[in-house]
Amino acid sequence: MITTDFVPGSPCWLDLGAPDVSAAAAFYGPVLGWEFEPPEGSGDPDGAKASGSSHRSDGFLLAVRGGRTAGGIGLLTERGARSAWMPYFFTPDVHETAASVLRAGGSVRVGPRDVAGWASMAQFTDPQGGQFAVWTPGRSGGGLAAVDDPGGLCWTELYTTDAAGALAFYETVFGWQREDTPMPGGRTYTIVTPAGQPPERMHGGVLEVGTAELALSRGVPAWHPVFAVADCDAATAAVRDGGGAVAMGPEDAPGIGRMSVCVDPSGADFVLMTPAAPGPAAT
Repeated sequence: MITTDFVPGSPCWLDLGAPDVSAAAAFYGPVLGWEFEPPEGSGDPDGAKASGSSHRSDGFLLAVRGGRTAGGIGLLTERGARSAWMPYFFTPDVHETAASVLRAGGSVRVGPRDVAGWASMAQFTDPQGGQFAVWTPGRSGGGLAAVDDPGGLCWTELYTTDAAGALAFYETVFGWQREDTPMPGGRTYTIVTPAGQPPERMHGGVLEVGTAELALSRGVPAWHPVFAVADCDAATAAVRDGGGAVAMGPEDAPGIGRMSVCVDPSGADFVLMTPAAPGPAAT
């Protein structure tokens, strides 16, 4: 499970690069029950919250659920880049992690920098092409506060063309522990957990796929977020109502939950999941 007790290598932030921040907020508000507000000290003229919409078309917005921060939406400025969600993993030292990424064969997309005293961050590309980032919360404690509950991040997942290479890279950078799980068709799904943490702190998975299965990310390996929702069918209907598309589901995954793979109107993919109810405790 993902928690707010961040340890090295655990997910601690998430944001979306969108071509239109207002339109993205209007879409995700009804789907995930988010409200939006500018970061503190951003100079917003009125600081008003917007439920499912925003008066800011180019500023960064925090997504909030029940008073807790669930992520952010910012303007996509890189020419030719696709709109996508970016996962951030906790590190106590952004500069040290950047050096580790380079030694392991990755590259730096955005070098280490401070985010208005709220956090330090950097963005990278792994050797297979998957993009990810790291985050060190600042004095104000910037980071995810809504996790594992409806509207919050509950899992991260990497689809890659070379699982062995990707896992070797991330183990070098973060020290992740791994557990292989067999899948139908002879494939393997690898569950990852922060170094030194018990199995219940697992936070994501890695799956090797062919290029054809990466159509949503233009054929490039990519991370995507899984958001918890109270009712997968209702949230998926909201995706369609908001102009998004559904690539798969909703369907049941035994022992895991009911889920759907969705795409927002700008092409960013994500997963909705209503987790399965826990089974009866052993006696």
